[in-house]
Amino acid sequence: MIQNERELRHEQVLRIAMQMMTAARTAPKGKGIDIIEVALVTGEDLKVLSDRMVALAEEQGMKFFLRDADNILSAECVVLIGTREQPQGLNCGHCGYAVCGHRPEGVPCALNTIDVGIAIGSACATAADHRVDTRVMFSAGLAAQRMNWLEDCRQVFAIPVSASSKNPFFDRKPKEQVKA
Repeated sequence: MIQNERELRHEQVLRIAMQMMTAARTAPKGKGIDIIEVALVTGEDLKVLSDRMVALAEEQGMKFFLRDADNILSAECVVLIGTREQPQGLNCGHCGYAVCGHRPEGVPCALNTIDVGIAIGSACATAADHRVDTRVMFSAGLAAQRMNWLEDCRQVFAIPVSASSKNPFFDRKPKEQVKA
């Protein structure tokens, strides 16, 4: 049997993305408390995510959302990593408030932020080990967050994954200016 890499690429990228999800899950967490959520976006949902990013570009005037929305359509899949909001009760002050109970609604616990960052790093390291192309995207993560794809998560980030002869997520041309 002869199998061409082009015919196997999609399934291979999906397997690597699943390994990225496992890496995110097993990444160290502050106080050992796991509040990370991870999901995989494939198929028609890539278009849904891209369309939401275009809408956010128009709504917020951030033109890089348009460029990133195009990039999502070049991905085989997208890994989403987010964190639920849960103060860790250390009263460490790293969030800017001396006592966790004084932290206003919407100000993230610094440990939650660190946890999602470490999970992203672990996922991207796994991708690098397998030589697939990725880029961490705040824009796609925000679109997924607004659609509540990771239920009740804040600080959602997206990692599009591709295996092509050139990384589609770098050397990107800016899109037209969003008209306000």
